[in-house]
Amino acid sequence: MSESMRRIAERIRETRESCELTEKETAEKLGIPLDVYVQYENGDADIPISVLYDLSEIFDVELTDLLTGMTPKLKSYCVVKKGEGVEVERYKGYKFQSLAFNFRNKKIEPLLVTIEPEENKKMSLVSHHGQEFNYVLEGKIKVILGGKEIELSEGDSIYFDPTIPHGQTAVDNKAAKFLTVILHDNM
Repeated sequence: MSESMRRIAERIRETRESCELTEKETAEKLGIPLDVYVQYENGDADIPISVLYDLSEIFDVELTDLLTGMTPKLKSYCVVKKGEGVEVERYKGYKFQSLAFNFRNKKIEPLLVTIEPEENKKMSLVSHHGQEFNYVLEGKIKVILGGKEIELSEGDSIYFDPTIPHGQTAVDNKAAKFLTVILHDNM
């Protein structure tokens, strides 16, 4: 697990404790087994973005609080210059940048996702509430959506129901970048 994910795991533990919740209570609220939650909090397992969103709702904090330890402060607008978004490497070969990390009370979460070709073997499917939009900026990606595999090239997009288990992977042994915009029910 990357160093940034270990720091996020620490912030999750600290935030849970400050909310006076036990590991068991938090796991129950997430609807996952206690041992899986403990692995997330100890930094022993990759934390799906959907779980990070759910934790931010449970703890009543912004996703940025969990990602960075800082509370968003801007409310009129937020400019993020190229390369300056808060970057999180979930695991080797898969990283995302928050493109509105310092805007508070967001209704959507725009993320720039980069997938390296070696990620092809590690992709795991996730699901979360809300709606999701992916737009390919560079390279090609394969979107796994339920039992379907959909290949997208530069300029292609997909809008879908993310309660369907899904994941994205780079194809043609080349890195790919795509914009994902997530509307979360609780945002």
